[in-house]
Amino acid sequence: MIVAPSEEQSGTGHSITVHRPLRVERIESSSGIDTYVVNGTPADCVKLGMEGISEERPSIVISGINRGPNLGTDVLYSGTVSAAVEGAIMGALAMAVSVNLDHNHTGEFDYTPSASIAKYLVERFSREGLPKDTLLNVNVPAVPEGDIKGVKCTRLGTRRYRDVFDKRVDPRGRAYYWMAGDVVDLDDDPTTDTATVKNGYVSITPIQYDLTEYGMLDEMSQWQFDLRL
Repeated sequence: MIVAPSEEQSGTGHSITVHRPLRVERIESSSGIDTYVVNGTPADCVKLGMEGISEERPSIVISGINRGPNLGTDVLYSGTVSAAVEGAIMGALAMAVSVNLDHNHTGEFDYTPSASIAKYLVERFSREGLPKDTLLNVNVPAVPEGDIKGVKCTRLGTRRYRDVFDKRVDPRGRAYYWMAGDVVDLDDDPTTDTATVKNGYVSITPIQYDLTEYGMLDEMSQWQFDLRL
């Protein structure tokens, strides 16, 4: 089994490293499990774990637990989800796990409830299986275990960011920008992951990495294209 890092610990997005070497260091683990540190992205970690380090290809990939949510359209930017996507691409049972912790939260946080939920889901879906090219995106409310109301299967909500660019000038007079943004959830439907987690439930969303819109593809196949280039 591979447990990939969160984006808080590594790069974000579904990127892989091809223009510099990857360094792998084996470290001591209190659990006694073989543990490695990779100076790459979450997707790099999965590719190395599946093809470069293990003598036997792992059948399970768990990405996270990420300190912060990956809800709705966040999955398009998320390194945590991308690591799970990489696992699914390579045929593993793959899951991304995140806790809905506000980025302003400081200090220690108890990840035990999230870890227990991840363990249960691995055991459950190892028996049930997942469709080909499908992974699970799991988000857990950042509350004590006794305050979690339950588990719901959800769809991705619509999430946007109200971008704010802070323009600054460096000592050489060149402009640079810091990008920040306030999250705006545009879909309050209770079947969405965003609303579910907000209401105190664990959200489990099955997602696929095939972004093709097949209805539009069928329609476009009937079009006539006369390109004179």
